[in-house]
This record gives sequence, C-alpha cells and structure tokens, in this order.
Amino acid sequence: MDKKLPLSSFRFGNIEVNGTLVAAPMDGISDSAFRRILRKQGAALCYTEFINAQDVLNDSILFQRKVASIREEEHPIGFQVYDADPDAVVTAAQKLTRFQPDFIDINIGCSVARVANRGAGAGLLLEPDKIAEIFDRLTDTLSIPITAKIRLGWDESHSNYLEISHLIEAHGGAMIAVHGRTRQQGFQGKANWDAIREIKKDISIPVIGNGDVKCVDDIHAMFSETKCDAIMIGRAAIANPWLFAMRDRHEISNAEVYALIREQLAMMVSDYEEETALLLFRKFVNHYLIPLHLNRAQKTVLFDHRTSQSLLKAIEKLLEL
Repeated sequence: MDKKLPLSSFRFGNIEVNGTLVAAPMDGISDSAFRRILRKQGAALCYTEFINAQDVLNDSILFQRKVASIREEEHPIGFQVYDADPDAVVTAAQKLTRFQPDFIDINIGCSVARVANRGAGAGLLLEPDKIAEIFDRLTDTLSIPITAKIRLGWDESHSNYLEISHLIEAHGGAMIAVHGRTRQQGFQGKANWDAIREIKKDISIPVIGNGDVKCVDDIHAMFSETKCDAIMIGRAAIANPWLFAMRDRHEISNAEVYALIREQLAMMVSDYEEETALLLFRKFVNHYLIPLHLNRAQKTVLFDHRTSQSLLKAIEKLLEL
C-alpha cells in the first residue's frame, strides 16, 4: 500500500498546517490526552471537544476542563463552540481567546437531539441568517481564523450545504469541515462524498472532508474523489489512532498497542484523579482491545481494576506480552 498522501500541507487564515489528516472533535473522547496521542501518530490539526457557550458564560467547570489543560504540542488547535444564540456564541468565543486557541470553530453539524433540536449544532443549518451574523461579528472582532464544521443539511429535503458553504465563505469563514451526512441521518447510511466534492469545487477556502474514513484505502479514496484539502478522521481513530500514521489496525503489534495504552493512561492520570482517569479510560481500552474479542465477563473483570498499575498488568496478560 502506498502510504504517501497527495498533499503534504494546507493553509487556512494565517495558519500553516503541516499535514493533511485532521482529528475530529468528539465529545467525551477528544480530551487533551487523546489529542496528544493522535498528534504523535500524525494528526496535523486538532479540535477540542465541543464547548457549550452557556458553560463559558457561566464559568462552568465543564468548559474549564476542556481548555485549561492544553499542552504546547497540541497546537495548532481550534476551540469548537455551539449554541443557538449568536450573542452567546460570539461572547463565549471572545471569552475563550484568553486560553490562546489558534482558531475558533463553530459547530453547525452536531446531530444529537439535545443540541440540534434547540437550534444549535445542525439546527443552525435551518437559520442561515444566524450563521452569517456569527461569522460577521467574530471575524470583525477576533484576529484568529473562524471556521465551521457542517453537515449537508437538516434532512434530504433541506440539503442546503452549498448555500451554507458559500455563506460561510462570504462572511469571513477561513475553512469548512464537511461531514457528508444530513442531521436526520446521524451516523447512519453512507456518507455523501459527492457533496463534499461539490463544495470543494464551488468555494475557494479550504475544505476538510469527513465521513466513512475507516482505513488507509478510504483516506486515498476520499482525497481522490473529493479533491478536498484535508481529511478529518473521527470514530475510526478511537479504535485505531495509528490511522493517522497511515497504518491499518491489523498492522499494529500487541506490543505497540500496550505501549500506547500505557502512555495514554499515564497522561490521563496526570490530568485527572486516578479513579476518574480509570473510568474515562474504559471506552478507549474497549476499542483498543477489539481484536481480542473479549466477552462480557472478561470486560467486567478488566474494568473492575482500581489502580492503573493493576489494569496495565491485566492488559499485558491479555495481550500475551
């Protein structure tokens, strides 16, 4: 398999990105430790987990946890913000600049009902005027690039991705990441790469393609079919962070899996109380050990460990190291 990508870098606003594989913002997943793991594997750009503008305005501990522990090696990094109210988005974004993000990303794609049904995330696709206002105000007041992550529309009958893409560009947006599904699809069905290609052809700012990139072949195929500037990898990276190094999961030895698990767990223990770190780390271990086909009883025993050292010993034994 040819590991060479068609592009080696891209640029948006004043930011030069050394690489063309981008780590998606995933709520409950994309914390600092995981971002650092992905950067080491080759992710050229990262985003925070999405940040509720209301949490920023209220100085919630939730948003502080998402932005306060960012390390130097995570840059360039974007802070992704969501809300239905342009005033809240703009004020929150301005407030977040004190944590020195490289860019601010507006979430116009979250399909989760509690977000989209109140007009935030993908709900904004139904109100283009709000999107225009957000970009006008932010690009007028902030010196860093303002970007967006969008979906193709609310549903098939409201596929307004070209209108939204043109609007974002016209109102100062520096880059667009496009998930090739509608809000109604969620993560079901096939991602529409043709729509991503349409957007790339129609606008002049960089376009990041997202959706159904699960292996190295998919990376090559998306670049070839969409001509996008970069590719965003999300859910597939949870089980295979090595995808950013252009390696499929079957190529990874058990020793490499164990080394990454040790490194990430140590990072998380540094960022959280050990009990919390172990709880949060379960989802990653569950994905990293998928090739072992552990049954429910084995997982129950594995996740009953109360110290990182005992958990690591158990994993080492399962991997037969």
